Amino acid sequence: MQGKFITAANAERDRLDWGVMGWLSRPQTTGAQQLVVIEVVLEPGFGHNFHKHPGQEEVIYVVEGSVEQWIEQQKQVLQAGDAVFIGADVVHASFNISSSNAKLIAILSPCVGAEGYQLVDVAAEAPWRDLR
Repeated sequence: MQGKFITAANAERDRLDWGVMGWLSRPQTTGAQQLVVIEVVLEPGFGHNFHKHPGQEEVIYVVEGSVEQWIEQQKQVLQAGDAVFIGADVVHASFNISSSNAKLIAILSPCVGAEGYQLVDVAAEAPWRDLR
């Protein structure tokens, strides 16, 4: 496939207990081999708890809202227009600390597995479970 238009109306969306993931690019949708691009909406007070992506680097760009962003045991509050780079296999988490939805764009590379996206949840493990 040489390209594909993804409109807001036809983007695949997954509803999770902390928000919504809108798939803008992944192998099964666009045929991408190197890029997974996700529009993420974090609801107020919720977040994507501590996890890592084996073999995948990630950039998270904040479109709107305030996000408490963790890289390993370091945290920083990111606002609209801010971004973070996360190396492959690095534990990280993103929490919406604003009173309205926070919107992020997450870009991961390369694609891993059939869905292009691989995640290992470590939120219940030490030291991650005790950080916030």
